[in-house]
Amino acid sequence: MDRYFNVSRRGSSLKTELLAGIATFLAGMYIIVVNPAVLSDAGIPFSAALSATVVISFLSSLAMALYARNPILVAPGMGMNALFTYTLVLGAGLSWEVALGCVFWSGVMFAVLAMFNVREAIIDAIPPSLRYAITCGIGLFITFIGLKNAGFIVASPATLVSLGSLDASLATFFIGLIVTAVLVIRGFNGALILGIATTTLLAAPMGRLWGDEVVVAWQGLAAWPDFSALGQVDVLGALKVAYLPFIFVMLFTNFFDALSCFMALSESAGLKDAKGNPRNLKRSMTVDAFASMIAAPLGTSAAQTFIESGAGVAQGGRTGLTALVIALLFLPFLFLSPLLSLVPGIATSPALVLVGLFMMAPVGKIDWGRFEEAFPAFLAIILMPLTYSITLGIAFGFMSFVLIKLATGKFTEIKPAMWVSAVLSAIMLVTAQ
Repeated sequence: MDRYFNVSRRGSSLKTELLAGIATFLAGMYIIVVNPAVLSDAGIPFSAALSATVVISFLSSLAMALYARNPILVAPGMGMNALFTYTLVLGAGLSWEVALGCVFWSGVMFAVLAMFNVREAIIDAIPPSLRYAITCGIGLFITFIGLKNAGFIVASPATLVSLGSLDASLATFFIGLIVTAVLVIRGFNGALILGIATTTLLAAPMGRLWGDEVVVAWQGLAAWPDFSALGQVDVLGALKVAYLPFIFVMLFTNFFDALSCFMALSESAGLKDAKGNPRNLKRSMTVDAFASMIAAPLGTSAAQTFIESGAGVAQGGRTGLTALVIALLFLPFLFLSPLLSLVPGIATSPALVLVGLFMMAPVGKIDWGRFEEAFPAFLAIILMPLTYSITLGIAFGFMSFVLIKLATGKFTEIKPAMWVSAVLSAIMLVTAQ
C-alpha cells in the first residue's frame, strides 16, 4: 500500500491518509441525501437518485485513487445538479431522461479535452496572480458554504445576507468552530475529524434539552438500494441543435470547476509536478470526465471534483490512499443512508470554514502593487462567493485580464489559450442566461 501510493515519499503516513479520507468523506457526505433531494424536483425518484449518487461517488473516487492517485473526492456536484434540475428540466422543459443525455454528451466532450493537452495549455496560459486568486476565491467560497450550512449567514431581503438568529444552533456551531480551531492550533492529529465529532455531540441535545429543532436523530439503520433510474438516459434524444447550449454550459462548468479545484488543492498542499503544475493532472481530469459520462447512465447529474477534498488535504492527505478511503466509506451507504442523519450540517461546517482559511494562504503571493494583475485576481476572488459560483468567478477573472491587457497595449502578454478561455467564458455567460 505504501509503495503503490508513495505514501512515505509524499511525506505522509497510512494513519494520516486514513484520517484525511474520513475528514473529506464527512465534509462531503451530505451529497448522498442533498443530490437526490435536488434531482427529485426534476422527476427522478429520490431513492433511485440516492443509489446512483452513492455508486458514482464510489466508482469515480476509486478511479481517482487507483488511476490518478490523488487525494480527491469525485461525486455529483451541487452546481451541476441545480443546472440539470432548474435550467434543463424545469426551465427548458426537457424530460429528465433527455437531460441525462445532455449530461452524457458533455462528459464525452470533456473526455476528448482531457485526453489531449488542452488542460496544460490553459494552465500555462493562466498568470500566477490568477492561479493564486482561484485558490483564494475557492477558499472564500468554501467558507461561505460552511457559514450558510450552519445558519450563521442567512438570506435577507434588505441586505441580501445577514447574521442568522442567535439561537442554540448558531451557538453550537460557534462553539464547535472555536473547539476545532483550538485543536488545529495545538496540532492534534485528526483535528478536523475531532471537531466534527465534538460538534455532533454538542448538537445532540438540541431540540431535547434546548432549542426548537432536533438535528441529530435516529432515522433507522438500513434501506434497500433502488436502481430504477439505471439506463434511463436518452442519448439520442439529446442530440438536437437546440440542446447544444445546455451541453456547452455543462461542459464549460464541469471543465473549469475541475481545473480550478485541482489548481487550488495543488497550490494549498504542494501537490505539484516538476513543472509546478497540479500533480497527475491529465489522469485526474480524465477521471473527472469519465465520471460525468458514467453518471448519466446511472441516473444522476454529472460527477465532478469536490472542493470539500480540501478538508482531507488540510488533514494531511497527499496520495490516492485518501481517495481510496473515501470511496470505501461511500459504498456501505447503498444500504446505510439513514445513518447520515446523525451528522448534521452544523457539525461539518466548522471544518469547511477552516479549510477556507487554509486556502487563503496564497493571497500574499498576488502582486497587489500591479493593478493590471491585481484587478482580475480581485474579481475572481470576490465573485466566487458573491455569485455562489466558482465558474463565474473564473470567467470574469479571465475576461477582465484579457480586456485590461488589450486596453493597456500589452496584448502580447496574452497567450493563445487565455484568448480562447476568455471567449469561451463570454459565450458561457450568454448561453447560460
